[in-house]
Amino acid sequence: MSTAARLLLAAVLGYAGLVKVQDLTEAGRTVALYRIVPDDSAQLVGGVLPFIELALALLLVVGLATRAVAVATAVLMAVYIAAITSVWARGLSIDCGCFSSGGALTSGAERGYAIDIARDLVFLGAAVLLVRNPRTRYALDRWVLDVKE
Repeated sequence: MSTAARLLLAAVLGYAGLVKVQDLTEAGRTVALYRIVPDDSAQLVGGVLPFIELALALLLVVGLATRAVAVATAVLMAVYIAAITSVWARGLSIDCGCFSSGGALTSGAERGYAIDIARDLVFLGAAVLLVRNPRTRYALDRWVLDVKE
């Protein structure tokens, strides 16, 4: 179960990071649409976030520092959930930009924030599972820990 959680999170973060890294300017604009941080900070966050997601994905794929990476992933998912909840509560209509460049939706468009939050809660649960059970199959952690023992 932990191996599946590790690989699921690696795939999700890897895909999300790859999509965003293709247009870092647009990723920054998407962060700005959340209206949580100033626009110039949003550009920085949008430019850095895809690389964080890709780094976490790479570490999860190889299974290195799994517990620490799972903690970082859990924090990231909690931030995503809080940001989406904030947008929803303020009545904003935006695409979360989770797996795309994001952006404002046309007027009258319905947005399934509950689905986005539920999805991220599943990912948060997978990260918490890895925090509790970081030793997984096909992971460098197992090899490194077995050599030390």
